[in-house]
Amino acid sequence: MKDCNCIFCKIANGEIPSATLYEDSDFRVILDLNPASKGHALVLPKEHYANVFELPEDLAGKAFVVAKKVASRLSEGLGAIGFNIVQNNGEPAGQTVFHFHIHLIPRYEGDTVHVGWKPGTLSDDDKKEILDLFE
Repeated sequence: MKDCNCIFCKIANGEIPSATLYEDSDFRVILDLNPASKGHALVLPKEHYANVFELPEDLAGKAFVVAKKVASRLSEGLGAIGFNIVQNNGEPAGQTVFHFHIHLIPRYEGDTVHVGWKPGTLSDDDKKEILDLFE
């Protein structure tokens, strides 16, 4: 399924030109036009899934295999000393294009990329509530 109004569907399926790093029958990996760092890339499925919850399990697994393959090559080739692999779901989580994608962000000494949060504390009540979900 493709969404004719989705910019990432159009890019993933070659309707809009992109700097493609990798492509197979299910995914296209492109350089991000607004990179957080040198080599910032996006893993895009060719079919439309708004987020990870819609993505079939087999494609979710393959997406991370593709991410690992491309991240490894970028890291080795560009001399990155770290790597963020980021996947956002929903507007509150920072998703701005509602087509599942994975950000591959090489990290370098002294870069200005900020991916993180202020650590909190796991309360006993929260821990119990969450653990109960998996019983």
